[in-house]
This record gives sequence, structure tokens and C-alpha cells, in this order.
Amino acid sequence: MDIEKFREYCLSLPCTTEDFPFDETVLVFRVKNKIFACIALDNPELGVVKCDPDYAVELRDHYSAIEPAYHWNKQYWNQIWFNRDVTDELLCKLINHSFAEVVKKLPKKEQTDELKQIK
Repeated sequence: MDIEKFREYCLSLPCTTEDFPFDETVLVFRVKNKIFACIALDNPELGVVKCDPDYAVELRDHYSAIEPAYHWNKQYWNQIWFNRDVTDELLCKLINHSFAEVVKKLPKKEQTDELKQIK
């Protein structure tokens, strides 16, 4: 996967917006104003996604391309190197997982059926 496909996939998810809250190079993707993924335009081979803590450790143990995310809470956030041992299909599943992790923490009234069907 490349940075543009990562961006397109994130934006295809319901209620997703993008912005640059930190600087002009770190692009984040949000659902209902909560971050679920990001990419750095100056490092286009790397994406960051949120993850269940136990699953995060399992992924890091199994894939060399998945590491604790630099500058993020390493318990919940993984950085994933594109075009290594993680397939595009798995990366899409991890983006969906990240999206679902954020949605389940939203207030119940914001957890619409459309949002909850992404897993």
C-alpha cells in the first residue's frame, strides 16, 4: 500500500474527516473528531493506527513491519511500515480495527449503526 491508498481507504469510512492538527506534515483521520489513524507526509512509508492493547502486542510479535508508534501511547498505537510483511488486505483490516476501537469509546448516542458495522 502507498500513502495515497492509505488516505483513500481511511476517507472511505463513514463520518471520517482529515486535518493537520500538529503541523503541516502529519495528516490525521478522525471519526466524530477522534483520531483513528495518521500518516506523515514526510515519511510516506509509514502509517499509524490505534489497536486493542493485547492485539497490538500480538501483531508486533508476528510482523516485523508493525512496531509501537513513536510519539504515541505505545500501549494503544502501532506504526506500520508499508510494503513490508503486512499485506494491503491486513492493513485495511487494521484500519477498520482502529476505527472500531475509537467508535466503541464514543458516547452511545454517537455510535450509529453505520459506524458500528465497521469491524
